[in-house]
Parts: sequence; structure tokens; C-alpha cells
Amino acid sequence: MAIKKYTMWLVLYGGFFALGTVLLFMAFQQYQKTQNLLLDGVRTTAIVSDLLTNYDSDGDTYTPIFEFKDRTNTTRTYKSPISSSPPAYKVGEKVKIIYDRNDAENVKTISFWGLYRVSIILAIIASPLLVIGGSYLLYTLR
Repeated sequence: MAIKKYTMWLVLYGGFFALGTVLLFMAFQQYQKTQNLLLDGVRTTAIVSDLLTNYDSDGDTYTPIFEFKDRTNTTRTYKSPISSSPPAYKVGEKVKIIYDRNDAENVKTISFWGLYRVSIILAIIASPLLVIGGSYLLYTLR
């Protein structure tokens, strides 16, 4: 019975460690994609054309819609995946963005959170899983 219980905990904490490792790897991949976009992407200035209001019982949040011209002088729009309250931008405000020269749909605002939010969120989730799972595994293997 004690071996079965020990195996259950080993599988659980080993799973934590494995999941943390996968998430950390995904965070690193997202970081690399951002770095490649910064190296090879096209930087331009976008204008906030609209603020979408997202109504919620906790309060309203605002999602900016950016308008920019790509290399072919085609006007494109980009809806930010980030909503905030109060709004982060004002209508008519100019914002630096970067987009992939091969895929103008791959757009990011040039700000810390705009560039690295996915990497940071994945790393934040991975960290406690790695610490908890790794600590248990190190403790049992000593």
C-alpha cells in the first residue's frame, strides 16, 4: 500500500514538473518568435481609429482598434488582444507597431506588454509547477 501511495505522489509531482517544463518551453518559443519579429519585421506607426467597449458586470473595458498602412500602401486594421480600463490609448493617438513582412496579420504593438505578454504569462504559470514538482522529485531522489 505504501508503494502505491508513493507512486501516486511521484506521478502527480512528476506531472507538475513535466507540465511546467512544457509551458516553459512554449514561453521560450514565443520569446524567440517575438525576437525574430523584432529582427525581420516592418516597423510603422498606427493610429488608434476606434475603442471598442466591452460591457461586463465588473465594469467596462476598452479594446483599441489600430489602423496602419503596410508596405504595399494597403490600409489594414488590427484589433488589440488586450482590453483595459481605463483605456490605454485615445482615439487618434499614434502608436508604434511591428508586423511580419510575410504576414501582415501578425502584428504587435511595440511595448513591453505588447511584445512579451504571452511569454511572461506562460513563464509565470510554469514557475510554481517547476518549483513544486522539481522540489518533490529532488527530495525523493536524494
